[in-house]
Amino acid sequence: MRLTRDLLFPVYLPTILLAFGQGVMVPVLPLFLREHGASYTVTGIAIAAGWVGTLSADLPVGTILPRLGHRRAFLLGCLVYGLATAGVALSGDAIGLLVICRFASGAGVALWGLSRHAYLATVVPVLERGRAIAVFGGINRIGWFLGPAIGGWIGNVFGLAWAIAATAVLALLAFLVASLAFEPSGGSQTGVRHAPLTALGEVLRTRWQVLISAGSAQLLGQMLRQTRQVVIPLYGADALGLSAATIGQIVSLSAMVDMALFWPAGWIMDRWGRKAAAIPSFLLLGLGMALVPFAGSQTGLLLVALLLGFANGLGSGTMMTLGADLAPPGRTGEFLGLWRLVGDGGQAAAPLTVGVVADLLGIALTAGLCSGLGLFAALILLFFVPETRAMQTRERAVPAPPQASSHD
Repeated sequence: MRLTRDLLFPVYLPTILLAFGQGVMVPVLPLFLREHGASYTVTGIAIAAGWVGTLSADLPVGTILPRLGHRRAFLLGCLVYGLATAGVALSGDAIGLLVICRFASGAGVALWGLSRHAYLATVVPVLERGRAIAVFGGINRIGWFLGPAIGGWIGNVFGLAWAIAATAVLALLAFLVASLAFEPSGGSQTGVRHAPLTALGEVLRTRWQVLISAGSAQLLGQMLRQTRQVVIPLYGADALGLSAATIGQIVSLSAMVDMALFWPAGWIMDRWGRKAAAIPSFLLLGLGMALVPFAGSQTGLLLVALLLGFANGLGSGTMMTLGADLAPPGRTGEFLGLWRLVGDGGQAAAPLTVGVVADLLGIALTAGLCSGLGLFAALILLFFVPETRAMQTRERAVPAPPQASSHD
């Protein structure tokens, strides 16, 4: 399969539009809430509502995906996210309505995110899967990197509500692009229907061991990835007294290094295996976090942040690719729903965990303790998770059982 041509319109272009829109929301949403009189606590609740919506929808989406189909699920996700975000822009002082819309937008993220993940797992040959999914992850990184600056500019010039409305427009553009896109053969899945709970129970019964082993590694790894985004700004401000502008520059430079590595990460996965990228990534992330307390200056923190960006970029797409490899033939949607629930749970728990531990022990010691997450994740992958690249090459030679109709 020619990755760029076949996946550009059904996957990559809609994804960068959605990721760019999500990036726009990062600086704008908190300011919009404060502008309308929300307290810090309410602001936190409203922002977290999006994560809660995604977590709540991961499993249901996984169970209905075989019936709904990849394309329909993606289009529905774009539509839900776009309309819910438009509701946020129009909510004004109705903070309760805003929270509801944020929850709904999170469910939309689960729909389009899981559908594209499952689609890539279905249509991309296993020996090209690492690169295809790494590009998918890299495109998300690019959108999240560029979006905040554009969002801040729109909010400053036209108003915060218009910046949020721009995100809704981008989601609807993604809907339009995907609805017109031709999907490569292999995206449709036909066969016998199974009750969603029966199919989910079958996945739990047959894949519980890998969900515990590989899922534990993913949980710890995703927690560590999210933790670095909290620790670096807090350490820079509280321990080093750096300004918000300086911290922003450090984070941006780290993100640039991160973005530059998605293609090499995919090449490593396809050439030498998924673990060849994931294990060094988690070890280097742990090392970077362990070095945070020793960064006694702006330059020191910048060097640590660059190391963390390199480490995270090296692992671009690794957990998504591993999940796609481990998904049983005919039960991709159900398995990936469980898989993403674990990963999203780790990311959602990280900020709260950092906050609680930092209040008790301080931000420097918290960073040192969090470094252990990388070591444990790497050890689990090394000793308890098989190399799925070789395993998938063998398994795909065996015909898969019938799958529920997807109506793609």
